[in-house]
Amino acid sequence: MDVDECFHIKTDFETMIAYLSGAMEFADDEGSGWRKDLTKWLYDNLGHEVYDPVIQSAKLIDKYGGNDYRNWKISDPNKYADFIRLCVDYDIDNVRHHTDYVICLWDHNVLKGAGTHAEVTIAYESKKPVFLINKLPAADLSGWIMACSTKIFKDFNSFKTYLLDKYRLT
Repeated sequence: MDVDECFHIKTDFETMIAYLSGAMEFADDEGSGWRKDLTKWLYDNLGHEVYDPVIQSAKLIDKYGGNDYRNWKISDPNKYADFIRLCVDYDIDNVRHHTDYVICLWDHNVLKGAGTHAEVTIAYESKKPVFLINKLPAADLSGWIMACSTKIFKDFNSFKTYLLDKYRLT
């Protein structure tokens, strides 16, 4: 059974959950804009839910009093690493155990970080489909990331068309 067949079978039984992977640390608005738009589209058109790490991080900030956690990177590196470790653990657990597929925005903002790389690799290792929206020139896309991706798209419109063709609500 190929990845698409596994992916399609689940839609017959329960709500699909997508993990929204992409730059946060070095992205404008921590990447919340595209995630918010795609969350609404996925629910309205496919009935799919999402795990949004931007929202989860905000919950962890509230829970652990991390409103100024970005400053800790310089002022208290150990405290910063401990807090980020909480976020990493939540994200890894969700990619592995609580989501069905990954949608990844791969743009210049991911190049300075590491989380997106890890999420794509963990999803691949967990046999979960990875749908990559690549905004970099093809020559600049990592071979590792290409190999971990189930399907690569140039933009969100072609990705949405693909999902509608495969998984549209009937």
